[in-house]
Amino acid sequence: MMTSRVPAAVDAFLAILRAAPNLSEVDIVDGPPVTDLTIAKRIHVGWQPGESMAVPLTQDFNSAGARTRDEDFTINGYAEAWAGDTDMQARRTEVFALLGEVEIALRATNEAPNAPTLNGTVLWAHLTAGDLTQAQTTDGSMAGVAFAVTCRSRI
Repeated sequence: MMTSRVPAAVDAFLAILRAAPNLSEVDIVDGPPVTDLTIAKRIHVGWQPGESMAVPLTQDFNSAGARTRDEDFTINGYAEAWAGDTDMQARRTEVFALLGEVEIALRATNEAPNAPTLNGTVLWAHLTAGDLTQAQTTDGSMAGVAFAVTCRSRI
């Protein structure tokens, strides 16, 4: 018996982003960053800076009889763009373009009719929140957006 749809949903979300044509030059990372931080554009799935929870979830009975349960969860993510200059406007534009590609990847199309269900792993998924951060150092500028993909599943 399946206890949660979280593992399958996270895997499907990663696969959808990695297959998105406009994200082919973006590093799609499963979880927190590792050693190679030299890539200028990244999207993390299941991680946000300063956040310890990758995917908070809740479950409850779907109806009387307790045969099925509804599961609500949020896949935390983080998009980041940086460069060796101090052009913050360019970084904001780049990071929101990345976030836009995440949102597009979650929409149904003729080519991807199951995108909003994360390839059938959930009833629905959609981008629901984001928080912009910006930083400048002597090495350049960075803009990041911590985002949330909210999901509902039935188990």
